This record gives sequence, C-alpha cells and structure tokens, in this order.
Amino acid sequence: MTTHRIALSAVLTIALLAASASAPAAKPPRPADYNDTPATATVPTADWGYTRRTAEIPMRDGVTLHTVILVPKGAAGAPILLTRTPYDANGMTSRGHSGNLAAVLDGYDNAVDTIVDGGYIRVVQDIRGKYGSKGTYVMNRPLVGNPLNPTKVDDSTDAYDTIDWLVKHTPESNGKVGIIGISYDGYEPLVATINPHPALKVSVPMNPMVDGWRGDDWFHNGAFRQAGIDYIFEQEATRDNSVNFAWSSYDTYDNFMRAGSAGELGRQHGLDQVGFWRQITAHPAYDSFWQSQAMDKILAGQPLKVPMMIVGSLWDAEDIYGAPAVYRALKPKDMTGDQVYLTLGPWYHGQGIDQGRNTGAIQWDQDTSKAWRRDVLAPFLAHYLKGTPMDVAPVTAFQSGTNRWQRLARWPTAGEGSASPSRNLYLAPDGALGFVPATGAPAQTADYTSDPAHPVTYVPRPTRASGYDDDHWKAWLTSDQRNVATRPDVVSFTGPVLTAPLTIAGTPVVHLTASTSGTDSDWVIKLIDVYPDEVAGDRAMSGYQLPIAMDIFRGRYRQSLAEARPLTPDTPLGYRFDLPQANHVFLPGHRIMVQVQSSWFPLYDRNPQSFVPNIFFAKPADYIAARQKIMVAGPQQSFIELPVTP
Repeated sequence: MTTHRIALSAVLTIALLAASASAPAAKPPRPADYNDTPATATVPTADWGYTRRTAEIPMRDGVTLHTVILVPKGAAGAPILLTRTPYDANGMTSRGHSGNLAAVLDGYDNAVDTIVDGGYIRVVQDIRGKYGSKGTYVMNRPLVGNPLNPTKVDDSTDAYDTIDWLVKHTPESNGKVGIIGISYDGYEPLVATINPHPALKVSVPMNPMVDGWRGDDWFHNGAFRQAGIDYIFEQEATRDNSVNFAWSSYDTYDNFMRAGSAGELGRQHGLDQVGFWRQITAHPAYDSFWQSQAMDKILAGQPLKVPMMIVGSLWDAEDIYGAPAVYRALKPKDMTGDQVYLTLGPWYHGQGIDQGRNTGAIQWDQDTSKAWRRDVLAPFLAHYLKGTPMDVAPVTAFQSGTNRWQRLARWPTAGEGSASPSRNLYLAPDGALGFVPATGAPAQTADYTSDPAHPVTYVPRPTRASGYDDDHWKAWLTSDQRNVATRPDVVSFTGPVLTAPLTIAGTPVVHLTASTSGTDSDWVIKLIDVYPDEVAGDRAMSGYQLPIAMDIFRGRYRQSLAEARPLTPDTPLGYRFDLPQANHVFLPGHRIMVQVQSSWFPLYDRNPQSFVPNIFFAKPADYIAARQKIMVAGPQQSFIELPVTP
C-alpha cells in the first residue's frame, strides 16, 4: 500500500511540473493598476440610525452656506433644530465615526439627549465666510442698515433664507424650525428673531454674545479682556481657523508682561492683519461702534414675534452679561407672559449641555444640567415645535447655597427691578463689613499701593491660555480667592459669622468712593462667600472663599462710558457699577467678604494708572505705581447694594 502511494505522488508531481512549464507566465501588474485603494470608497449605512446630507444653501445674494442635515431613521413630520456656527459644521456633526446619532453629536453645542430623544432633525450650518461656507466673514456682522455694514445681507437675512430652504427641501420635517446655540452660536438665535421667517417657532440663545464692551467677550466696563486675544486671531486669520496664535511662553503672564501693552503684544503676534483687532484697538470706549451692535438694545426696538428661552450661567467666564441683559430688554414686551423665558444655571460657559454635578470645586448635589435639559429645555422645545403641553416656569433659576432649582414668576426677586428693596452692605474700618453705616464718623480710608509691575493675577500662576480641557479657564470664576487675599494690594472686608441664612437674588450694585494718586485706575470688586473654618465631610472646602459676583470697572469711564477722561489725583470720586447676577444663600456659619483690588491680570490688560488717550498703545514709561484709598467711614462710605430677599 505504501509503495503504491509513493508512486502515485511521484506521478502527480511530474504532471504538475509539466503543466506549470507549459502554462503562460503571469503578467506583472501595470504601474497604473498597482494600487490597493478603490477609486471611490463607500461606507455601508443601511443599519445607521440616521441619514446624513449636506447642502450648499443659496442666500439672496448668491452666496452659498455649507449645511449638514442629520435626519433620524424613519423620521416623518419631525421638527428641525438648527444651529448656525462659525466653528465648523462638519466637525460638530462628526464627533464620532458612528452610525449612532448620539455618538456623532457628542460634543460642543449639541444637547445630545434633547436632540436624539426628541426625534429632531438636526441641522448645523457654517455661517457666512467660515469653513465650508462662501462669502466673507465679519465678527458678529452688523445688521443691514447699520453704517458699519455696506451690504444687504447679515446673519438675520441668512437665517431667514436658510430656514426658507430647509422647510422646502426637507420632506421629513413638519415645517417647524427651532434655533439654538451657545456663545457665538447663541448670538445667532437672537439675530434670527429680527424679521423672522414664519417657520421659526422658537429660539434658545444660550450664553449669548450680546454686548462686547459692557460685559461679554471683549471688554468689561472698559477694561480689555486680553486673555481672548488668541481667539480673535485664530477666528479671523483664516476661513477654517487653520493658523494658530503662537504664544511665546507657557505662562501667558510672561507674554503680556514682556510685551507691555495689549496693543504691543498684538503687533508682535500679527494681529494687525485681522479686521476685528483693528476695530477693537480703534474703539476702546463705548462709542457708536459698540452701542449700535449691542443686541439687547437692538432687540428692545423690535416687535416680539418668536418665543424665546434665554439661558445664562451664573459663573460664565466669557458672556456673563448677555443673557440677563436680553431678558431685561425683552420681558417688558411680553404682554401675554408666554413669550420670554429665562434660565439661570449654576454653570460655567455652556455647561448647560455638559455635566452639571459641579462647577470647579463646588458640588451641586445633583446633575443640574441633565435635570434642566430633561425638565425645562426638552418640554419647552417640544411645546413650540410639536404642540405638546408644558409645565415650564417663566424663570427657572438655580439657588446656590441651598443647591436647588427654583420655579419663579419673575427675575430679579430682590433689588433693582423688583418689589423688594436692596440692603446696603458697608465697607468699614479695620476690614469690617456690615449693614450698619458709620453714621457721623469722621472720614476714614483703607489704603493700598497698586503697582502695574506686580499685578494681581486672576488665578495662580502659571496662567495658561484659555481652553476647555480643565477647570483652569472654564470654571475659574468659582476659584478660591485665598490665592490673593493675603497680598498687600488686595483689601479684604469681612462680616461676622452668620447666625441665619441671608439670601440674595438679583444684581449687586457697587457704590465705591475712592481716590488714586494717579490719573487713571481700575477697580475690581468681589463679593465672596467665606466657608466655615472647618467643613465636616468635605475638609477641602474649609475656609474656602467662593466668589459670588465679581467685576472690574475702568476709572476713565466714570463720567461717560463713551469718552475717556483723566481722574483728578488724590480726590475721592464716586463709582457706580453692577456686578453680575447672583442667586445665592449665605448659610449660617458662613461669612460675607468683599475684596477690592486694582488689577486682574492677565485676564484684563493693565491700567497704566497715568492717563493716556488709548491704553492699547501705552508705553512702558506710562505705567506707574499709585496709592489707592477707599472711603470706609464718613458721609462717602463705600457700600454694595445687595438684592436681599425678605
């Protein structure tokens, strides 16, 4: 048997060799065919939970805007939820390479649970001049009719034309559109309500850019927010933000100190190339350039046609002014009481779509963001886009201290604009603080020296470029103020330990009387909740100094925001300005503190403390140390008007 197998194997081998010898040789591949990549690759999408479309939507002037449309699988009669953005529509709708709609939307400016669970057709569009859209880009393009805009198009007309196209070319929709967005994307829902398309049924501006000079992105009461200088360059230098601003050191403190002024740093880093930087440096005062573009003022002059929920964050490091300002402008026009709604969350900028269990080190005892989206945002959108009933209060506000959401009929509930009067909290001698004025006492001051060569930092160094990777930037407004409390150029006033809760709900108003030996000065006022010396169960919070409301005022605008004027040296002068909104309970065992300082660097540019026409172009010799004196007794005693509820 074995012999026969060997013989058979030999025969087969010979036959195969013969066949191989007689077969024609295989041809080598041609160079053109030597490629493993197909001419066109396709991704199977049959089992995906959505259909992705892109459209180049034509505007009335012929410019096309790149638009991404995500339609849930099986959608019929579904509303459209639109966001218009300068931050890349393709990127915002491709967060994950997945057939799952929630995965591709999981990121900036997508309230994923609200969108997906609500069955909305999600539309994200690049605004004019950015990323895939044609045309030119202008930062917060002024409206048609403003002398700053020589064209016949703006973000309002583009929103109208976009909505008109969408309802005509999206067969799965019910013809109803809502617009929502955060920050710059939050500005877009505001302008969309000016001469709105009839299909626009609801608008949700979240943390919107409203007034860049009074207290949003660019200035606060005249002090320039130079920490955003890299944003200005990257946003305007290219259509797709592909050219990055190059910091010369990790600690931005060093960058700004070496340059001297913000204008000089801008020159060194090429900002003179971009149009908006040239506008900012040419308009350091609150002149017609800023006033004519303030959205709260514009909307106050418009008829109220679209229901709106305005969303603000109580610790917003970027646009803390805008939401309450729009609410103040629009709510008096809401004659039926069902057109203008307000949310105030315990959040950093845009945290309403993020996790809301904490803001920095401060824990809220719940996921405040998730609860708000479930109980407020989702039913609000569904009511206006699907016709379902809702139970949403006119004002939904989170009260810190007690850590609970409140359903309110109005805002504020105390202080200016309410039926409850404020109480004056007086800065007193020897670092004291209380509600009783030093009536009849002789004039007395609390003094310190402010030196621009050694500015007070807004967070401990190193001060890194703004970003959202950690709490260093996004949640810095909740940071412990003990980091500067012991500096000799920061004056602290502290009240007694509270024996009963004290609640504020509204706008704290600063009434500061102070003098400076210079001819210009900045004044930074901080209202702080000081935790007990020992906090059982959370030792890290022992003695924590939590900022409740803080802001800055540039002294040269004391008489007129529109015109800079020098200060009279060594003369007590009055300054009145608002701090950001607060909704807080100072609990028993806590203390109230007020801190005063004259720099907040490098978040804000340094005041030279000697008057120059334009601080952007101050020279090194202009920066001088100054002696600051705060009136803490006598007829000009400084105080904060606190919106204390009864």
